[in-house]
Amino acid sequence: AVNQWEISNGPLSIKVIDFGATITSVLAPDATGTPGEITLGFEELAPYTDGRSPYFGCVAGRVANRIDKGKFALDGTTYSLATNNGPNHLHGGLVGFDKQVWSCEARSETSLTLALLSPDGAEGYPGAVAARVTYSIPSPTQLKIEYSATTDAPTPLNLTNHTYWNLADGGASSVLAHEIELAADFYTPVDDTSIPTGEIRALSGAMDLRQRGSVGRSIAEADQGMGYDHNYVLGALDAVDGLRPVARVWEPASGRWMAVRTDQPGVQYYTGNYLDGVAGRGGTAYGKHHGLCLETQRFPDSVNRPHFPSAVLRPGEVYTHTTVHQFGASRTPPEGPY
Repeated sequence: AVNQWEISNGPLSIKVIDFGATITSVLAPDATGTPGEITLGFEELAPYTDGRSPYFGCVAGRVANRIDKGKFALDGTTYSLATNNGPNHLHGGLVGFDKQVWSCEARSETSLTLALLSPDGAEGYPGAVAARVTYSIPSPTQLKIEYSATTDAPTPLNLTNHTYWNLADGGASSVLAHEIELAADFYTPVDDTSIPTGEIRALSGAMDLRQRGSVGRSIAEADQGMGYDHNYVLGALDAVDGLRPVARVWEPASGRWMAVRTDQPGVQYYTGNYLDGVAGRGGTAYGKHHGLCLETQRFPDSVNRPHFPSAVLRPGEVYTHTTVHQFGASRTPPEGPY
């Protein structure tokens, strides 16, 4: 049986199931104070467990994002993983962390901690990994996601949350009128199979999202032409909270906005390019660009790119990852630092 929990603080509430440690709902108030759904998801559990879900709300692992041709070498040994995304390995393979049942370790009204033990050899990866994720709502405007993991043998590890956001209506309409600003000066260009070429390129043209503008403003000109599905290289950590700004998204009709901060070096900005009308909550058809993802992460294919920040976890080390989503609502776009 799949379990579901709800945590809340004031008007902000989220629901999480143990299958994939998946966020199935986030309710946040609009500019009139009315709470509404702001994520894509399903009311029933079956689509999460039977393969229909395109990673809605889940924790992706053991390595989120792509590994070139499902192969990597670590300490002199070559490992082969499933190729489940064209020629490449995506989000941990055929049965990744998103398709495992996590156990509840702790819960309160405002916090939930789930844990997963991934055995040595799972999906072809070396080492047994003990992973944890804590979802908390420390204030009525903030969702915090904290991950930790340890291993008994060296292994690549990169966890993220794959929630698709739609601040207007939870996915009934496209996100092209949402406005976004992204706190990155560089990105990692990719080949035609979405694997980074190794270059870290300064932003220009359609890839430059430093100034606030609509999601749809240059989406057709984004690299590869399908929309955004790219790793952006984030800036320096703040000395006060140890996090860095990622992005701020504002939806003009509802007034809702979301500002994201993280301690990770990158974020995959994905505009739901492969959503194909899957029937979601209330029978809503989630079409192309009906949601956007901001997946905080180590860079894709880091294990094969020595000059990228390392995604290798070794015994005695603790992987940690914190991402904070700040929510608000205003009739005018939010300004200033976030």
